[in-house]
Amino acid sequence: MSTLLPLDSDNNPIPALRLKDSGAHSISAGATSARNTTAFDAETVVVSLYADVPVYVNFGDSAVTAATTDHYFPAGVYYDIAIGGGRTGHNTHIAVLRTATDGTVYISEKE
Repeated sequence: MSTLLPLDSDNNPIPALRLKDSGAHSISAGATSARNTTAFDAETVVVSLYADVPVYVNFGDSAVTAATTDHYFPAGVYYDIAIGGGRTGHNTHIAVLRTATDGTVYISEKE
C-alpha cells in the first residue's frame, strides 16, 4: 500500500502531520478559565499543546470552561491530542486554567 507519509530507514511510514497555516493559537493561563478566541478549523482533527506552566485543560464548544477537576497538563511537554472528526464530533475550543502561577499555553492545529 502506498502512502504520502515520510518513511523511516526501514521504509515504514512515520505517522506525521504538518502544522496548519494560520493554525497557531496561544492562551494566557491565569486564575480564571480562558479559551481560544478563534475556533479550530472544521477540518482539524489533531492539535498539539505546549504549556510553560502546569494547567488544567478542557475541550468543547465556544462556551467551554476549565476547572481544577479537568485534565491536568504538565509544563514543558509537547503533546498531540485528537479533537474529533468523523462520528466522534468535533471540539472547536480549548479552555485552560493555571494550577499555581500564570503562564501561556501554545496550541498548533495539524493537518
